Amino acid sequence: MHNTPSADPESAHKLTFYLADETAMLDLGNRMARFLQPGLTIFLQGNLGAGKTTLARGILHGLGYQHVVKSPTYNLVEIYKISRLYLYHFDFYRFNDPLEWEEAGFREYFNPASICIVEWPEKAEDLLPIADLQITIKIHDKGRSIEIRASTEPGIQCLQQWNTQEMS
Repeated sequence: MHNTPSADPESAHKLTFYLADETAMLDLGNRMARFLQPGLTIFLQGNLGAGKTTLARGILHGLGYQHVVKSPTYNLVEIYKISRLYLYHFDFYRFNDPLEWEEAGFREYFNPASICIVEWPEKAEDLLPIADLQITIKIHDKGRSIEIRASTEPGIQCLQQWNTQEMS
């Protein structure tokens, strides 16, 4: 796994990585889990098979969840209780209309006591809260490139903690 420093003036708001394989994706999620706090909304973006669910699995394992992590494609949401934290893993790939999000009653899941990870957030359009972290995964011939961008103050704090820990 390679973390590429950015020359971008907003580099404190962005991290980029190149991951060679699934193991590296799980490791990234595991490392990321150390810096996540309740109240965060995380969008996972990428084509089918890019590794969105694998990254979510790594995050859950990093938070201490020891059971099987399933893709929420058919259920729309998988709910995980880890100690006093609720993590909601959404997958909106099968949405045909953004209003399905409203009708499903998911708004209450986005609260200060939980972490929400959302695959295919564009399917719910502007009905979702602003993402604290937007993670874009791109498929390459050999591996994946990952860009993590912070969009809010809690997201920026998360990336700053990560940079501080990784540098020490």
